[in-house]
Amino acid sequence: MPGRGGHGRITLVAVAVVLAWLVVGAVAGPYAGRLSEVATNDNASFLPAEAEATRAQELSARFVERPTTPALVVYERAGGLTDADAQRVAADAARFARVPGVVGPLPPPIPSEDGQALQVVVPIDDADGERIGTVVEELRAIAGDDRDGLGVDVAGPAGLLADLIEVFSAIDGTLLIVTLCVVLVILLVVYRSPVLWIFPLLSAGMSFALAAVFVHLLADADVIKLNGQAQGILTVLVFGAGTDYALLLVARYREELHRHERPWYAMRAAWRGAAPAIVASGGTVIVSLLCLLLSSLNSNRALGPVAAIGIGATLLVMLTFLPALLVLGGRWAFWPRRPPYDRADPRAEHGIWSRIAGFVARRARPVWLLTTLAMAALALGLTQLGATTLGQSDLFTGRTDSVAGQEVIARHYPAGTGSPATIFTTRETAQEVARVARGVPGIAAVRPVTADRTGPPDPNAPPAVVDDTVQLEATLADPPDSDGAERAVRSLRAAVHGVPGSDAVVGGFTAINVDTSAASTRDRNVIIPVVLVVIAIILALLLRALLAPLLLIATVLLSFAATLGLCALVFRYVLDFPGVDASFPLFAFVFLVALGIDYNIFLMSRVREESVRRGTRAGVLAGLAVTGGVITSAGIVLAATFSALAVLPLVVLVELGVAVAVGVLLDTIVVRSLLVPALAYDIGPKIWWPGRLSRTNGEREARHAR
Repeated sequence: MPGRGGHGRITLVAVAVVLAWLVVGAVAGPYAGRLSEVATNDNASFLPAEAEATRAQELSARFVERPTTPALVVYERAGGLTDADAQRVAADAARFARVPGVVGPLPPPIPSEDGQALQVVVPIDDADGERIGTVVEELRAIAGDDRDGLGVDVAGPAGLLADLIEVFSAIDGTLLIVTLCVVLVILLVVYRSPVLWIFPLLSAGMSFALAAVFVHLLADADVIKLNGQAQGILTVLVFGAGTDYALLLVARYREELHRHERPWYAMRAAWRGAAPAIVASGGTVIVSLLCLLLSSLNSNRALGPVAAIGIGATLLVMLTFLPALLVLGGRWAFWPRRPPYDRADPRAEHGIWSRIAGFVARRARPVWLLTTLAMAALALGLTQLGATTLGQSDLFTGRTDSVAGQEVIARHYPAGTGSPATIFTTRETAQEVARVARGVPGIAAVRPVTADRTGPPDPNAPPAVVDDTVQLEATLADPPDSDGAERAVRSLRAAVHGVPGSDAVVGGFTAINVDTSAASTRDRNVIIPVVLVVIAIILALLLRALLAPLLLIATVLLSFAATLGLCALVFRYVLDFPGVDASFPLFAFVFLVALGIDYNIFLMSRVREESVRRGTRAGVLAGLAVTGGVITSAGIVLAATFSALAVLPLVVLVELGVAVAVGVLLDTIVVRSLLVPALAYDIGPKIWWPGRLSRTNGEREARHAR
């Protein structure tokens, strides 16, 4: 027992740690609300440098003084446009040209053949970056709402970007508030204490602030790229994982308070017991996320470091700030259910999980066989997944202005008007390339880009030539974000590449989607095996065995397949989503496998600890009984925090949130509670093969059997 002086010094150390972190929080806190300032949501900037669409963008910059992104303002009257409508459109166009950021002069309005629509192409300076959203909002304010039967919408690439920016602007406010509320409610239910919930929530908030300052500084210095998707995932990941780590440490601290009279000694024992599992868990997630650096897509490479920074900050805070808070709170932090100093067996507080452990012991083989079959049955739903590139109309959970505008354009114009495919070729082969391009199915028209873009297109005007290169524009028959348009661009590339000496390069909005989808497929095939190997190595080092890590990875892969199968059915038949984005399987894999293996690490590290003292089969049952409640609570917290992504009206993030939530619940309720313990119990000491524990426990259990 420490004397009064020693106890006082320990208290001062804890106070100093807490005060130091509060100072860090005061400095870092403001950055949590400023991440949107350094985020970019330009899909083209995320393409690899060697992609054809990227090379097309570089060539396109030579043909204009300033690169632009077009907004398409479309007016529609079902009975046919009137002279008054035409005058209004002309007046609006004149006002559009005066908006800061708009590159004039504007080309004349484009009438539809049926006389029911007029389209104004408004080029917006790309140098404005995120200000494109502000410019589009000004265009929408000028155009106004529907009036006297004349509908008006702002669509095109700039309109879509503006709607995305509006969605992601909710991350700093709405998503953060929803996440905080979700974590608060769950902590109150788990702890049933008016005090204890404050410590994990305050620590999670500190973790997010610390992560935000590093991410902001690195993104501002252009070391990493931050987009809205990575920003949203960072928020829920830090609060979800942080609360998980806090639950594990607090549960172990409560156990040790039964064995140690002084909170400091209880925390020291709890830290020694829980920290290795927490560090191994966090390290697994960090290394898995950093595998995204192998991606060819800049957007994926951005997510890896951003999320890894979040987990790193969370580990640091949860292993320093939270323990100091708990030491200062002592037993009073658990009021009104303060743990007494009674040296009680920790399993005594986990009655329901002791009964589950007993059930697993009695029916080990049927349990793991039936759960495996059930998960395999769910995995059959993978046939309904249908990964694709979501169209603009499918990107949002609601109907935005850009979506409505694109529908109007599709009704009255070749659907690809305003977002043509661009073809760059040599001057000598330009005519042949144009002829070949016109013969491609899905191409409505092909025309050269001329030096004068201010008037109506002149078919007799000579093409502009820059460095012996000519630019052609191919109008697509289908909407630029549709499957039909993507097929047309692939066919167009094959056709023009076949013209001898053309050196043809095809780019544009649709080409960006095509190249992004191809890069996503390549990333999935490369990164998933690397993540599995990395996780296997970490588990082998932690558990000092080879068989256990392989079995754990197999169970997590089964859980991943079952999750995607179940989600495919939910997306198609419940939420009525048209499919999933090409990047979804990779993101779902990284988060589900990295986070799902966490719970197996929490369980099996404790099982190994108990196996050293009790033997393998007894250790499995003790580990399940002691960790069952806290791991299930942690899984519910993580599932609920990722579910908060559903508040953002973006299909990709809703799908990812649902997938992680479903997968985590499957991991905690089925895989970690039944499948893994039953499998480990049935195999017995051999689970630790080839480690020494497999031999010593095998001999011990053989003696007990005799």
